[in-house]
Amino acid sequence: MNIDIKIPSPGESISQVQVANWLVADGDLVEKDQEIVEIDSDKATLAISAPEAGVVKRVIPAGEMAAVGAVIATLNTQETVAKDQNKKSESTPQTASIQTPPATEAKPVGPAEPAETNASRGVAATPLARKLMELNHVDSQALRSFFERYHFTREDVEFYLHHQNDAIAQPPQKTGSEQTQNNPKELRGEERTPMSPLRRKLAERLVSVKNETAMLTTFNEVNMTPVMELRAKYKEAFQKKHGVSLGFMSFFTRACALALREFPAVNGSIEGDEIVFHHYADVGIAVSTPKGLMVPVLRDAATLSLADIEHKIKDLATRARDRKLTLDEMSGGTFTITNGGVFGSLLSTPIINPPQSAILGMHNIVERPIAVKGKVEIHPMMYVALSYDHRIIDGRESVSFLVKVKELLENPVNLLFEQGDPVKALLGL
Repeated sequence: MNIDIKIPSPGESISQVQVANWLVADGDLVEKDQEIVEIDSDKATLAISAPEAGVVKRVIPAGEMAAVGAVIATLNTQETVAKDQNKKSESTPQTASIQTPPATEAKPVGPAEPAETNASRGVAATPLARKLMELNHVDSQALRSFFERYHFTREDVEFYLHHQNDAIAQPPQKTGSEQTQNNPKELRGEERTPMSPLRRKLAERLVSVKNETAMLTTFNEVNMTPVMELRAKYKEAFQKKHGVSLGFMSFFTRACALALREFPAVNGSIEGDEIVFHHYADVGIAVSTPKGLMVPVLRDAATLSLADIEHKIKDLATRARDRKLTLDEMSGGTFTITNGGVFGSLLSTPIINPPQSAILGMHNIVERPIAVKGKVEIHPMMYVALSYDHRIIDGRESVSFLVKVKELLENPVNLLFEQGDPVKALLGL
């Protein structure tokens, strides 16, 4: 029976998607619920899975645009049994060839030669890897098929970049330098790649923010000594009790959520001629993924403990990198935090994530000399930046918001109280 696999709708108002990447080859035997192809829309990247086990026939090639509801592939479930039987018959002589004769006997010749089995023939591998393939009955075609479906990670790309020249077989009569001299144009090569729908949509939004908002950025610096000392003192106990490490992002998320209550304009947005003030803090956490920047949203951040925030951030970030986030999890935020410090950024001006009106930028922590009670001391310092829409947020509010975040981080105990000040909480002020 042939089953048509159609392109699902990634969300409302999306009529076309781009076939980003086929995860299986034409004619491959796939299992039920195995991911076979990735599609890009202007909102997210989605993976389509096989509804049943069968043989895949690709209909739309990678890189082409297709309408939602179009048939992207067909699945022949009748060929499943035949493919399985062929694989079993191919593996039978392979198993027999592994049974080598005793060392005292003469080595067989001709077709019975076991030195190169089906498991290793045609595969570029070290002798130890070949031996391991033979001992474990690993077929070369199965190995290739696995890596065709394998999702590469950052470590894989870094390994390729360091060893790509080793993996390319150079002709024996020419060295790499001779090839470069004979082909000088290789040093000035170009490559053109069409922008994905997600990248195009991101570009449109970034340009519209610059053109349609009165964006300004204010800066401050935070002494991270109190937070770092608190983490160093309790990180093992925190990890043991909650099963997650204690990071900086939970402190910043909690501080921003409390500060947003005191300065509601920073948590607002403009809709037409109206200003919408949100009585909740849904904080978006910018996550860098292979497909671009994604911003999953942490709902009701002000009501969450540090452990809850850490668990949710870890879950959202992992699923964002695995492209398993839903559109609902990336929409509806009222404020965003982005951390360029993980890449070494010392200072930047983050761009607002519309329709929000403000975004906080974290940066690299660097030890610098500062004045403390009339003395020069060296402390780990972080520059923080708040980009905001001046149409709704005045300079006084933006600066005061950033100062409030600074005060909460430099006195972490204040993060326990809704008012942000334990003395005021004690006095009921």
